Parts: sequence; structure tokens; C-alpha cells
Amino acid sequence: MNGLLFIDDEEGVRRSVVRALKKEPYNIYTADNGERGIEFIKGNIFDVATVISDYKMPGLNGLETLTRIASINPEITRIILTGYATMEAAIMATNEGIDGFLTKPFDNIELRAKIRDISMRKYLKQFVSEQVYKELKNSSGDLKPTFHEASILFSDIRGFTQMSQAISPEEIVAFLNNRYFTPMGEIAYQFQGTVDKHIGDSIMVIFGSPVTRNDDTARAVKSAIAMQKKAMEINSQKNGLKLKIGIGIATGKVFSGVLGSLRKKEFTSIGMAVNIASRLQSIAKEGEVLIAESTFQKISDQKITEQIDVETLPPVKIKGVDEPIRVYRVTV
Repeated sequence: MNGLLFIDDEEGVRRSVVRALKKEPYNIYTADNGERGIEFIKGNIFDVATVISDYKMPGLNGLETLTRIASINPEITRIILTGYATMEAAIMATNEGIDGFLTKPFDNIELRAKIRDISMRKYLKQFVSEQVYKELKNSSGDLKPTFHEASILFSDIRGFTQMSQAISPEEIVAFLNNRYFTPMGEIAYQFQGTVDKHIGDSIMVIFGSPVTRNDDTARAVKSAIAMQKKAMEINSQKNGLKLKIGIGIATGKVFSGVLGSLRKKEFTSIGMAVNIASRLQSIAKEGEVLIAESTFQKISDQKITEQIDVETLPPVKIKGVDEPIRVYRVTV
């Protein structure tokens, strides 16, 4: 995924950019308007890492074009190209989520350097979940530690070790990124969950941090159901490896804050709910969603159990918990 798509209605400008970037390690593509650029992205969603679009074009302008492209693939680096007359609009565009802007006429060396700089900032930003990134911006880079209630979701692939021994590293990476981490991460985002981390083939999602909402637990359960349905959809495709996942959810008090060493830190949550969710995930079978008693009580209080089917299972012994806890299976 190292392609660069340049969108501009002026053929001369397109040619200039292609010449300027011909020695760069990109596969360079061009489009003469926003509509064609969007169609190209739809057909090459995993081949393009960066899109540069002129701001003023007939039909869709650059901001409208890049906004549409973000809805197709939010990982793409989006850059506005603008003349000095529309500089203010370009700056406003970066405030709306566009990753950066370039001005024309441009110097070739400066053009190459700015594209690298903007792309690297976008790349590094992806190492922090979007919710945490927004909170860091709003809090001037200082996220205060909190002790609060959250619902923790863990997802893990069944039989992944055996699967990974039979295929190449490139196939493993493509499978994890394109058929697991990306679709499941998008579902978590749609339900306002924060992807805390990826641990091997596991995903940890927090509902309630860094922002707490009244329906965090309900959204965690609905997110898990949507994830299992997505796995079924992926598995219905005849080509590729099968995605067999088990999911565990627990609710309770956690500590959330910035943890780590002087050289490596992360914003994360720790607490018994994290441990219980991880344990439930480890015993969940393919296609199962297991929730703890704490989660069941929460969705019962909010009358969410009227919308989903839940089956009571035998109690489970959890390390660090004196008494076995009740477990429930959510019907997908």
C-alpha cells in the first residue's frame, strides 16, 4: 500500500507532480476530477496510501472529495493542494481532519519533503486510537488518570497458531490487517469503543475511556454481536482464510491513564474487568460472545436484554477472584 493518487483538473499540474515524484517510492496515479478520484479509490482501496487533491475543481471541490475518500478508507493520508488565494480555506480544511496542505506553485524538493512529513505524521498518529488522540488535543497533551467504570471487550482468533504455521508471513499480515483488525476496529469505532491495543491476534476494546457514556455496556455488547456477524460475512466468501473468533466482555471499575517508561508510553486501562474479559475471551468458542455477571446486570438495568437473547452458563473460576463468576452467552 504505497500508492499516491493526485487529483487535479489541470493536465499541466498533474504532469508536473508526476515528474516531481518520479524518483519517490510511490506508485503514482492521477485523476482529473473528484468523482473519478473517488471511483479509483473504491476500486483500489488497499493500494493507495496518500491522496493529494486540488482545492478548486469543477464539480466536487478538494475538501468534499477528500471527505468522501475518508469514508471509504480513513487510513489514507489526505492532502489539499491550494493556491495562495485559497490558503485560508486550506487551513480550515486541516482543522476539519485533512492531514495537511500544499501550496502552488510548488518547488519540487519542498513538495517531496512536505509529502513525506505529512505522511509520517499521519502514520505515527495511527499508533494512537482516534478517541485518545482527540482527548490529547483537547487537554493540551495531558490526560489525567481516572478511576471509573468501563466495559472491556476482548476478541481473539481461534486456532491462530496452527493457522499461522501453514502460511507465509505476508499472508498472515494481510489476513490480520485486512480481514480482522480493520473490519473489527471499524465496528468498535462505530459503537464508540476505543481500541486500546492489539496483542498478537487479540484486540482489546474499551467502552468508557477516555470518554464515559451512560450506555457504554450496551454498546460493548452490540459491538460484539456486530463483530461476530461480520466474521460470518467474511467466512461466507469462498476465498481466503476463515475468521474464527471468540469474544469476552466484563464491566467494572478500572484505572485509565498514561502508563509506561521514559521512552515508550501508552494510554490504557487496567483492573479486574480487564482480567475477567480476557479470561472469558480465552474460553469462548468460535462464534461465541461471553459476558460476565457485571455486564449482564448492567444491560438488564438498561433493559437491553429485551433486545438480545442471553443464555446462562455454569459459573467460571477466574484467577484473582475468590468465588466463581456467573457467565452468560449472547446469541448472535
